[in-house]
Amino acid sequence: MDEAAFIAALRALPLHSAARDLADDAAVLEIGSETLILTHDVLAEGVHVLQGQDPADIAWKLVAVNLSDLAAKGAEPLGVLLGHTLGDGDERFLEGLREVLETYQVPLLGGDTVKSESPRQWGCTAIGRATHSPAPSRTGAKQGDALFVTGPLGAALAGFEALRDGTGADSAAYRRPTPLVDEGRALAPLVTAMMDISDGLLLDARRMAEASGIGLDIDTAAVPLALPEDRREEALRWGDDYQLLFAADPRATLPVPAFRIGTAIAASEHPLLLDGAPPASTDRLGYLHR
Repeated sequence: MDEAAFIAALRALPLHSAARDLADDAAVLEIGSETLILTHDVLAEGVHVLQGQDPADIAWKLVAVNLSDLAAKGAEPLGVLLGHTLGDGDERFLEGLREVLETYQVPLLGGDTVKSESPRQWGCTAIGRATHSPAPSRTGAKQGDALFVTGPLGAALAGFEALRDGTGADSAAYRRPTPLVDEGRALAPLVTAMMDISDGLLLDARRMAEASGIGLDIDTAAVPLALPEDRREEALRWGDDYQLLFAADPRATLPVPAFRIGTAIAASEHPLLLDGAPPASTDRLGYLHR
């Protein structure tokens, strides 16, 4: 099974309503007067991080990508649970873990450890509290909404290449992504739909369009880049930037810097348009586990 088929099969299992049909960034669980946001991500060596990468950076990225899912829900982080594969560099992993937890003032709640052969894997569950009700989802975008992104794309790709090739260029965007927790909380009352860009702008935008039952027409030239112009196509598809992608009323006064990159249009057979035309059926829109 590939990723999409496996998730589709999971939908046949008993699901809690908090799971939002497994079509969102996180579970949204209402308990009394509180709404909890729960998310879980796994990093695999050689897939999400490079073989032999500094374990301190792996710890940072592990927590940061989960906090990014909380950010897409406008949530206040409450804590994280860790799944750690023991091995070389555990001391460095602990250093990076301390750094990210202290930077975002997020406590460790617990977790589990395991010893196994490489490639190593690490898991993290992040728990947050919704600061706005209803918590933003992928499903609320409406025809006529404007589509925005909070910052330039392609920095993670440049960082990956710098780290892989040992050029000495800045690789921080790939090694230590920044979860936009404050920005997500500020945007939550204004957006109709929001998610973080982890698998590529085009793939994630299509997911938002499909979940919302509308179309999204992206003006590719309006997307801000952290790469040279001749690499625009790669930047739109590569992912790992963890900027926030959101839909909102085009007349809204936004509380954070953002770039308008498209418009929500009526639903059609093509949920995603690029400059008014559907991408080729053979185009790879983003990253999928196959």
